[in-house]
Amino acid sequence: MSDSASDSYSPQPTPENEKLDLKTKLAYGAGDLGPAITGNISTFFLLIFFTNVAGIPAGLAGSILLIGKIWDAINDPIIGVLTDRTKSRRWGRRLPWLLYGAIPFGIFFFLQWIVPHASGWMLFWYYVVIGVLSQTFYTVVNLPYTAMTPELTQDYDERTKLNSFRFAFSIGGSILSLILTKVIFDRIADRQQQYVVLATICAVIAVLSLYVCVWGTRARVMAFEAKRIQAEETTPLSVGEQIKIVLSNKPFLYVIGIYLFSWLAVQVEASIIPYFVVNCMRLKESDVPTVLIAVQGTALLMLFVWSYLSERVGKKAVYFMGMSSWIIAAAAIYFLKPGNVGLIYLVGVMTGVGVSTAYLIPWSMIPDVIELDELQTGQRREGIFYGFMVLLQKFGLAIGLFVVGNALQASGFKETVAGHPVPIQPESALEAIRIAAGPLPTIFLICGLVLTYFYPITREIHAEILLKLKERQQR
Repeated sequence: MSDSASDSYSPQPTPENEKLDLKTKLAYGAGDLGPAITGNISTFFLLIFFTNVAGIPAGLAGSILLIGKIWDAINDPIIGVLTDRTKSRRWGRRLPWLLYGAIPFGIFFFLQWIVPHASGWMLFWYYVVIGVLSQTFYTVVNLPYTAMTPELTQDYDERTKLNSFRFAFSIGGSILSLILTKVIFDRIADRQQQYVVLATICAVIAVLSLYVCVWGTRARVMAFEAKRIQAEETTPLSVGEQIKIVLSNKPFLYVIGIYLFSWLAVQVEASIIPYFVVNCMRLKESDVPTVLIAVQGTALLMLFVWSYLSERVGKKAVYFMGMSSWIIAAAAIYFLKPGNVGLIYLVGVMTGVGVSTAYLIPWSMIPDVIELDELQTGQRREGIFYGFMVLLQKFGLAIGLFVVGNALQASGFKETVAGHPVPIQPESALEAIRIAAGPLPTIFLICGLVLTYFYPITREIHAEILLKLKERQQR
């Protein structure tokens, strides 16, 4: 992507470590509203939409989602490198992708929730193709967006605050999508029509929020671009060479491991909760959004608490505190019985305390890793690093949904035939749902805690990295 010289844009440089104003933080946060709303609806409801509305067997439904993520394994690092190499005098490296990708992103998200007049393998391949295209444009807008964090500020604590705004919009968007779901499910009886209306509203919000981000962050992004171009020291490396360097960055391997285990827990629990609420707790489908709001609402409130505490006790301590609450909740959920309605909301609140750290801490660590890479190589490669992070988020989602889908099918789970009531599930399927909701996420969370303990970059080490970078630039 490139623009002509006539479209040149020359902002006044802004120091990278200067405190960000509220307008920039809000605009940046708005950029995650659209991906959050659409991603949240997909995470919580796409699998159950396939099985209970489109009438696809659970194993095939999980396979549809896995195929899309295998494609993401290819396109995420490639798009990451392409954004690093994008040259636009008017929009910089990242913003053109948001600008031109927003509308296709909304369209293909919407098409996932249509049930075409097809059956069998034709229906399966429709969702495979639309899923691949939808995930491609999700990468097109979301990966460049996430890579903007280190370009907006290089201050260690300011980045945590910036991510607090980002995930406030992200979790706020998730809550908004659940409120919309609750209202639509209560007012529209037809299951297929419910999802069509929901997808339409969410797609429109997603597109508009991305444009707010583009216009609100443009000046700050372009100021960074002016300084980056002056400081660039070496010629670009090939994609293969960049991937090799990224994977040899030891702190980055810790970050992606922490993130992968955190999001495996998030995605497995998120995808199974609708089944747990309806089948194990014997509540109505319209109660699912309410339970999820308890999780996401708590996560939203805790974001700024964790951001405040991170400045005082550090990122590791915050991660340990949040995940401890979630581990207790994940262990308890296995034992909940029908009638324990109050307890499921308590478990939801405790889960939300931990979920907020799964959002905040890994994403606050990744910019520090990028500065270490710049010190070692002389180049800034936000795109390739964030490409791997987004890839892992999607892999966490795909693997989680694939495992859950196939485990349900193996346990005798009965998918819904289109136009018929939801069937009563056998005890073997109920046990599989309980295991996926409790013990399985607990294992992932413990693995993430172990990696966090050994993560090597502290506030002091990061300050030393920035000092060396500054000395290099002054030579």
